[in-house]
Formats: sequence, structure tokens, C-alpha cells
Amino acid sequence: MGMYNVLDRKMVFIPFAIAAFHILVMNIFVLTNHFRTGLLFLIVSTILLTLLFLYLYRSFVINENRFRQMVVDIAGSKQYAIDELPMGLIILNDDDEIEWMNDYMCKEISKDNMNTPINRLFPNIMTTLKANNIHRTESTYNDKYFKIYWDEKHQALHLIDITSQRNRETELEDKQPVIGILFLDNYDEVTQNMSEALKSELNNSITNTINEWANRHHIYIRRFSQDRFIILLNSSSLKEIESTRFNLLDEVRDRSQELGAQITLSVGIGEGSDDYIEVGELAQSSLDLALGRGGDQVAIKAVNGNARFYGGKTDPMEKRTRVKARVISHALRDILLEGDNVLIMGHKHPDMDALGSAIGVAKIASMNGIEAHIVLNEDDIDETLQRMMKELKAREDLMKMFITSEEAWEKMNPKTTVVVVDTHRPNMVLDEVILNKAARKVIIDHHRRADDFISNPLLVYMEPYASSASELVAELLEYQNKEQKLSRLEATIMLTGIIVDTRNYTLRTGSRTFDAASFLRSSGADPVLAQTFLKDDIDTYIARSDLIKSAEIRDNGIAIVKADSMMTYHPVTVAQAADQLLQIEGVQASFVMAAREDESIGISARSFGEMNVQLVMEALGGGGHLSNAATRVSGKSMDELYDELDEAIKEILDNRSEEE
Repeated sequence: MGMYNVLDRKMVFIPFAIAAFHILVMNIFVLTNHFRTGLLFLIVSTILLTLLFLYLYRSFVINENRFRQMVVDIAGSKQYAIDELPMGLIILNDDDEIEWMNDYMCKEISKDNMNTPINRLFPNIMTTLKANNIHRTESTYNDKYFKIYWDEKHQALHLIDITSQRNRETELEDKQPVIGILFLDNYDEVTQNMSEALKSELNNSITNTINEWANRHHIYIRRFSQDRFIILLNSSSLKEIESTRFNLLDEVRDRSQELGAQITLSVGIGEGSDDYIEVGELAQSSLDLALGRGGDQVAIKAVNGNARFYGGKTDPMEKRTRVKARVISHALRDILLEGDNVLIMGHKHPDMDALGSAIGVAKIASMNGIEAHIVLNEDDIDETLQRMMKELKAREDLMKMFITSEEAWEKMNPKTTVVVVDTHRPNMVLDEVILNKAARKVIIDHHRRADDFISNPLLVYMEPYASSASELVAELLEYQNKEQKLSRLEATIMLTGIIVDTRNYTLRTGSRTFDAASFLRSSGADPVLAQTFLKDDIDTYIARSDLIKSAEIRDNGIAIVKADSMMTYHPVTVAQAADQLLQIEGVQASFVMAAREDESIGISARSFGEMNVQLVMEALGGGGHLSNAATRVSGKSMDELYDELDEAIKEILDNRSEEE
């Protein structure tokens, strides 16, 4: 339009200028009496002016046509850009329905989808954009990936196809390096007294099994010691192996059993980075995690991701030795001597095992002349602990060991050693603030290792093969100063911890458990007093009976109790109900869920080992052992948690069916 206006102004100005000049000249001729000459000039100039008008008119018509053609060409180019450029454009109406699409999008989305809600084609896209007040997102349609920009002013969506980019990213991810370490859990112990012929046959059988598995999945494998292999693969192969749920564990176990041995395999795998050093460190960390959970399983760690687990279907076999207990005992003594004082904590809502092991550690400290205190607040003392505290109050020397969190905070300094017993998860420690302040930390625990772990400990003594933390500490006490012995009450409390965690020596009880109990008995432990600590009052007995009475016993041998949400129950009562449900014929696993006084909901899970209740509880944020686990959840209703529990149980059963 700008060029047209300039041309128009020229055409108007030139004729008027000539006409004005013509009038001026005629006036001059008239005034000077040259009329004839003026008439001749008028005729000539009129002819010239007419020719000029004709020329200008022709130029106007030609330029106007050119301009119109240019406008048409520009408009056509714009339309071509809208229709042919590889970018989609969708205009929506006020109801977020498709009102118009350019040709590019019509090739992707049928025109039949006109007036269709966009949320139906790209699931919840407008809901996401508007709810989060954002103008860019990604979505998929018909196996294609789109980056989508939202123009709120014009109710328009601009779509860019990024499918090829996504596919390239997937290809690169599939080729990312993965490193794994395979460890034969108990190879040395099993082959120690074997004949060379049988040892060679077993070794060949296991090696062939692992090599065949590696060849099936295109894995590079090398054995670098008697009981360790290293594997190199990529993410694509790892996904393929995960789809089989690592049946290699079952193959190794079955092959070894055919030869009269019981060898299990643990695997640690690292993934998620192009840095081989980082992936290798993740592989070693994963193996430590798998072994800390009892072995016979696979742990996979990704960079900035949670760990994934496979296997862990069998009870862990006892692998610790007295040599290790002696080494740990001396190491613990040295660490305590390097510090100024010792603070000992169990888990939140401590039980007899947590208190028993804490008293044992306090005794180790006192045997070496070190000041030690056990952190215990008034609201942490349940009915069972109250009976124990009554006995302790008669012993002033023992009672003064117990201090509150506030008192413990005042006693802390950079050289304070904090010993955590009966747990290794930071969010389960009795006082996490004290734990975070401590620079010197020691962990003594018998639970299977979880993904979250107390950071930077000086010493870790974790044995999932032990019955209880009290058993572990009792072994450590045997290698301390013999001049100071446990008192009758101290030994009894530790023995009570073993009795509680083994359910009167019926679960997770090995020869070392009886050795520890024998040591405590020789130190004066009183079984009668221990049973006194564990007695129930009539209200607790009735509450436990009510929970058992409301059990839902399913055909698959699973018993579930969903307590009345208006009632609150003590964690010990819930745990006891779960224990007693296993005594009912046909029950293989029990889950008891009930509200607690702190407005959270607790679940205690028990089994005879056929079902791994630890995996079920881990799915709900808890943990424990294969046959004994628990969790505590806040911010959810009883019905919501029941549905989550039911889903977790179904997943475990489905996985078990696939493996069988």
C-alpha cells in the first residue's frame, strides 16, 4: 500500500503543477498583449498536457496491476507458509474445542476431529497448561511426540514434531553404558571342605550357567576372582533382563542345589551416566546394598534415582563369623575412645530390642571408661517399656544413663559419637536433629538395608542374618573388658530384646542366637523377669483380640486387618496381632493396619517366608525383613492405605506367579 500511495500523490501533483504553470504563462501573454502567441501556446500546451495525462493514466494502470499481483503473491506466500511449513497450528474456541487446523495438522489429525475437545486428542493438555499457568509442554498423538506452545491471546496451539529427536534420545539412552558386579554370596563357605573334584564340578556348573545367561542377553562378562564377575552391557540389554526379573538368581540356586550345595548370587548394577567411573561406583554401591539386604537379590542404582530390587525370596543364610564380630568389637572400642562422649539412639517408638541393644552399647562404653547416655523421651515409653523403667528406677546407676533429646543436644560437641541401634534409616531415628548434628556416627542394625541410609558413618555393623540388634551387641560385649560384667537387669533387658524379635525363638533364630542368649544367661539374665516385661494388661489383650477377630482371611493364605479408623492402637499391640494371625491354620502372611495416637497409620506385616512382606512394606515406604516388616504412613485415610496395600500385595503375587 505504501508504494501505491506514493504513485497516487505523484499523479495528482504533476497535472496540477503543469496546469498552474499554464495559467501563469497565459496571464503573462495577456498582460503583455501577445494574445496570438498565447493562443498558440495554449493549443500546444493543451496537446502536451493531454498526452501527459494519457501517459500517467497508463502508468497508473500498469503499476496498480503490478501492485495487486504483488499483494496476491505475498498473500499466497503467507498461506503457503501456514499450510506447508512443518509446524502445526490449531485454533480453539472458548470451550477448548478444535475450531480450525492448518493443512499440516490435518495430515496428522483427521478433519473429522473438528469441534472435538483438544483434551481428548492430547490427554489433559489444556488442563495442564491452565492449571500450571505455563505456555509450553510436550505431548503425544499417534506415536508422535510434539512440543506444544500455547498462545492464550489468540486461543492457538503451535505444534512442532519432535519425534525424530525423541527417537534419537531413546537410541542414545539405550546405548548408555551399564556396569554390573556379580557376587557368589557364600562360595568360600560352601566350597571350603569340598573335594577338589566336586569343587571343580560346582565351579564349572555355575560358570557355565552365568556365561549362558550372558550370551543370551549380549553381555560381556569376565570373572576376576573366585566369587566375583564383572559384566558390561547397555541400557537396552538391561531392560530386556529386567523383563525376566533376573531369573539368573533362580538358575544359579537350582544348579548348585543339584550338586548338593546352596550357593546364591547377588548382583549390583549401576546405570544412568556416560561416565564409566560413576557407573562403576554405582555398581559397587548397589552390590553393597544387595548384600546388606541379605543377598540372593539384585540391586540396581541409577544416577539421581531410587534403587530397584529383584529377588530376595529366600531367608538369608548366616554368613557372619566370630572373627568379624571380634574385629567390629575392637573397632567400635577404638572409635568410642577417640571421642569425648557417646549418645545412643534407637528408632522412633523404641521396642525392647532397641533399648536392649542401646544398654549393651552403653555398657561397652562404660567398660572403656567413656561417658555414655541413651536418648529416650517420656512420650517414647510405651507400656512394655514402663514395666522395664520401673525396674531401672531401683538402679540409680542405670537410670542416670537415660536423658531426653534436649539434654542430649546440650551434651553434643564435635567429638561426640552417636551410635544408632536397631535401624539405619535417618527418618526412623528417634531424634533426627541430633543425628544430623553429629559428625561421628556408628550404625548397628539387623534389618535388611534400605535405599535410604545414614550418611557418612564411621562404622557400620549390619547383619540381616542376625535375629536382633541385641544379639549383635551381645556378641560385641564378649570381646570387651572381662573385668566389668553385665548386671542382671542389663542382661535381662537384652535377652528380652532377643525374645521379642524372634517371637520366643521361633523366627530368624540361628545357632548364634542361642550362643548370644547363653552368654546373656551366664551374665545373670532372668527369663522369668523377661516374661514379666512382656506381660499384657487386660485392655491390651482385648484390643489385640478385637484386631484378630476383624481379620479378612483370603483364599491365598493372606490375612488382612483394617482396624476401625476411630480407634487407636499401640504399635506393639498391632505387631502382636500380626504374629498371632500366623498361628491360624491356612494363614501364610498377615497384615494388620491400625491408627496410632499420633494420627498416623501403622501396618505390621508377618509371614512364614513364602511371601516377602519386606517388599510389600517397602512399596508403602517401610521396610524390615523377608518375614517381618512394617511401615507408618501419615496424611492418608485408612481406606486409601488399604487400597495401596492391596495393590502392593497383588503386585508381589503377580511377580511370583510370573517367576514360577
